[in-house]
Amino acid sequence: MQSRSIFRQPGWQRLKKNKGAVIGLVVILFSILVAVFCYFLAEDASPNSNRIILEIGGSKPGFQQTFLKIKKENPPATAGFLQQLISGRPDQSDYIPINSWRQTADSFIVDKFIDEGVSERMSFSKAQVASDAIVTKKFWLGTDSYGRDILSRLIVGTRVSLSVGMITVLISISIGLVLGSLAGFYRGRTDDVIMWFINVIWSIPTLLLVFAITLALGKGFWQVFIAVGLTMWVNVARLVRGQVLAVRELEYIEATKALGFKDMRIIMRHIWPNIMGPVLVIAAANFASAIVIEAGLSFLGVGVQPPQPSWGLMIKENYNFIITQNPMLALAPGFAIMILVLAFNLFGNGLRDALNVRGRL
Repeated sequence: MQSRSIFRQPGWQRLKKNKGAVIGLVVILFSILVAVFCYFLAEDASPNSNRIILEIGGSKPGFQQTFLKIKKENPPATAGFLQQLISGRPDQSDYIPINSWRQTADSFIVDKFIDEGVSERMSFSKAQVASDAIVTKKFWLGTDSYGRDILSRLIVGTRVSLSVGMITVLISISIGLVLGSLAGFYRGRTDDVIMWFINVIWSIPTLLLVFAITLALGKGFWQVFIAVGLTMWVNVARLVRGQVLAVRELEYIEATKALGFKDMRIIMRHIWPNIMGPVLVIAAANFASAIVIEAGLSFLGVGVQPPQPSWGLMIKENYNFIITQNPMLALAPGFAIMILVLAFNLFGNGLRDALNVRGRL
């Protein structure tokens, strides 16, 4: 019996014919590229896109502002390519919003923007300002209440959402494959004990279980990965158990037993490759669910912590703007969640059809 893999020609041909799945795959691949190179794509490339400029907080999409760049007293070390790829490039200068400016022989004289209709006249020596002293920036999605660029934080937040999904899927598949395989292969008392444990976890509401694990592990970036991953393995284990129960009775498995192969070799090298189709489908669904759960946890304040950008956290910080003058601050991360979750669901449905597992889930 051959392994059902999406990379085998028949499955790939069927997947390409599914327009929804192809669109979902394109969105996923694009999101992965954005997540990897987020600090090169974001206008605000500082760590976590956390450049705070309070004077321009709550600005609407398309807002444009001119800044005077003032050198920091203790500038951070210049970031190399690898550091910028991983954690961004620390700002070497402070950004002062200005309405107008003029340059004299030895100084810059500016009208500092403080609020609508309010400014302050200030003077800075040329030694204080950066080499590119005057810059104009456009905030395509506006700024949040702290004056941070929403688009930049949205781009960097893609890394958080995809990381949560990926690590969650790895944890859930690892646990689910092991427990489901043991239950389905050995049956009897082993099956009874594992199924009892699965039913206990199944009976606990997912959000409540995530809260309990989060409170035990603490709040933070890595803790939310583990918490979400430890709650999503049950579906995988139940699916794998059913698949193993069916496959273990086939002739080729009986042949491996007759040849004296060890149980672990039979499970890992002869059973797992032939049940990966349904597992891949449920992995795509779990990926989408993990993104939604992480956003919900961050919205409730027990997920990713500030100043790290998370789409759920961005909604929490800006949802009050929905009923005021600038709803896009909260709607933009909401649309991002919706598009990425939809992409994984479309891709998962396409995988299900391409791998002929519609009636096996």
